[in-house]
Amino acid sequence: MTHAGALSLERLRAEGETFMEELSREYYEALAGLRDEAALRPIYARHAALIGPETLAFVVELLRDAAPESEEGRSARLLAEWLAELQASRALAPLDERQIAWEAQAAMRLDDGRELSYQRAAIEMANATDRRERRAIEQARNALVEAELAPLRRERLARERELTEALELGDGYVDTFERLSGIPLDDLRAACEAFLRDTQGMWDEVQPAFVKRVLGLAPGEATRADALALFRGREFDAYFPAAALEPTVRRQVTEMGIDPLAHGRVRLDTAEREGKRSRAFCSPVRIPQEVYLVLRPHGGQGDWTTFLHELGHALHFAYMRPDLPMEHRWLGDNSVTEGYAMLFDHLMQDAGWLARYTELGKSRVPAFLRAAAFSELHFLRRYSAKLLYELELYGGGLSWDALRERYVERLTGATGFRYSPADAFVDVDARFYAARYLRAWQLQSLLTETLTERYDEDWWRNPRAGPWIVQALFGEGQRELAQEQAERVAGKGLGFEPVIRSIERRLA
Repeated sequence: MTHAGALSLERLRAEGETFMEELSREYYEALAGLRDEAALRPIYARHAALIGPETLAFVVELLRDAAPESEEGRSARLLAEWLAELQASRALAPLDERQIAWEAQAAMRLDDGRELSYQRAAIEMANATDRRERRAIEQARNALVEAELAPLRRERLARERELTEALELGDGYVDTFERLSGIPLDDLRAACEAFLRDTQGMWDEVQPAFVKRVLGLAPGEATRADALALFRGREFDAYFPAAALEPTVRRQVTEMGIDPLAHGRVRLDTAEREGKRSRAFCSPVRIPQEVYLVLRPHGGQGDWTTFLHELGHALHFAYMRPDLPMEHRWLGDNSVTEGYAMLFDHLMQDAGWLARYTELGKSRVPAFLRAAAFSELHFLRRYSAKLLYELELYGGGLSWDALRERYVERLTGATGFRYSPADAFVDVDARFYAARYLRAWQLQSLLTETLTERYDEDWWRNPRAGPWIVQALFGEGQRELAQEQAERVAGKGLGFEPVIRSIERRLA
């Protein structure tokens, strides 16, 4: 693939799939702690022609020639978005390699002389019952991030913005993202602003009460480290034993009519391992044949929620129709796969599911659901604030110093927990991934309503529900945008209203 005359759509799909498989395997092995470093640049070098500007120009021409709303246009847009991202990712690979290597090896020294790996910091803060211990870890972590990781992340964000804007596919970074992704960010911005306003009263009522009862802190005293401990939900840990997690979830998914390991295509990596990323992830190395679910255990109910979330991803990838073109399996609107992940993790917010599959007991379910609703409201407010901040970050209208202040203002204001400016360029998901999460929350609420209407409130153990999920949802890959799937499956548009209603019911 060396010149435009040699290009074809089928060849692009075939070589593109090979490239994605190699890249995904490299990321999986590095982030799972199976190797210390990720060798990304050799992969990009081997496929240099595939991800070069000639290929992007070829796909952009296909997009221009395609009829509006046609399948040809849909495929061309997905490929153009992918190739535009690859143009930037190839140039950013050295920075990504440095960050992965840093995260695997970085360590901090606490005031008492103890050494703690960066990867363990979040886990230890969440598990610490002594606030002085949390603060000591948090201060050491923030100092390390400020000195070493934040400059690397700031450099990457600046380069990513420059590279994306240099493609001249839109009027700046934000417009380019909207045109290629199909996601209307202005509409989502307005929805997030409205969500923060509409839930402010509810948040002002419940947040101080939870902080006081669980942590013994007055309003305004809690930091982000305290939030980690608060949402850890330690008081419920005894009812979510680690040994019961995998067999229980496998039993439930089987009762729903789905093989929980997709006949061997889903592979579980849930052991503790030095160097394994503390944040769980799903890694589709070959779609749909080889999909990894990676979890570094933290303990308690959080592991159950996280495992269910990543299982939703894994089953989605493993049950995609193999005859779908490459772009409908590997690419597309990740709001869809995140919606499926949330469909599964929200089982932890279903009273019937909790009573059947956990050791909570009916008497403790209401308190657990109230805590879960509080946690969900927090994350929705946090991600709404993150999106508003990231729109300013990528918009280029504020200086880097001003962005540090705006990050603290946005996140602290939305959550009531004090954030550190050290995380202003670290707590950023690439290419507006916060938007995917927010739309996934909206999609999940509609899917849950649809499944309840079709298969009753206990759809999660109805053997007819699983096959429908596999065929109507998972099997279709990510051909559709989240808003298109919402209309097809539920006959409704995306919005926060059903999410708010659900939270209000559980908080009552």
